[in-house]
Amino acid sequence: MRLIENRFTRKQLFIGLAACSLLLIGGIGFGFWRQQTSEKPPEWPTPNDYSYGSYTASNGIELHGIWTDPDNIQLTAIDRNLNDSPYFGINGGFFYQKALLSIAVNDGVPVIGKKQDYGSGWSNEKYARGTFVWDRASRQFSVQKVSSVEELTLSDHERYWAQGGISMNLQDEANWHRLAEDEHMPGIDEWHMRTGLVYDIKNKVVLLVTNDLCTAENFRAAVREWGGEDYRDGIFLDGDGSSQFKSKEAQLPGDHREVRQILNVIR
Repeated sequence: MRLIENRFTRKQLFIGLAACSLLLIGGIGFGFWRQQTSEKPPEWPTPNDYSYGSYTASNGIELHGIWTDPDNIQLTAIDRNLNDSPYFGINGGFFYQKALLSIAVNDGVPVIGKKQDYGSGWSNEKYARGTFVWDRASRQFSVQKVSSVEELTLSDHERYWAQGGISMNLQDEANWHRLAEDEHMPGIDEWHMRTGLVYDIKNKVVLLVTNDLCTAENFRAAVREWGGEDYRDGIFLDGDGSSQFKSKEAQLPGDHREVRQILNVIR
């Protein structure tokens, strides 16, 4: 009888010790889990070195704009909707699946892949098109119709950024539409959301988006009305559901699609 009692007592002791160990391990694990989940993930720095504005033109088009120094812009590759990212800015040029069809280069480096690779941002694929250039060395803007980066006129081929699109020709009312057609602008007379990039007389870059459906002519007219003589020139960027805008003050997701490249306000 005593032998059976001793065995039972040892068995109880073993079970009790095992249960305590499990509780201790579980408690430590739960405390670590609580500590880990209570810590906030690091936040992307919120840019502040920009101005925001909105304007409803006489043709009914509501524009949203960001003004900033061109050195505060970086061309960035993403594979998501701009509003689902930590970045501020607007969508960039044309793309197909994962490939960029418009020039997108920072200081001689395409935003995806290597120089001269298809879809890297080194070329305006298939057509010579209006390309917005900020020349850091000369502190000058220009819009140049080119097929690839090699054709750009630059003061220093390692100090610039270049974004491809379609020329707006803001100072040429008589010919801008024909010139945009020559650059094979898609949907020029169709009703789409629109994105544009212009520069002004104060050497500021202006990022512009409307989520209103309009033709290229409607959008360009609204841009000219808002900026007047201050806006010197610019380009149309990818539009329709790709027209996306994000700042502290406004978020425009287009049709919620993913885009491949943006103009990112970095400070």
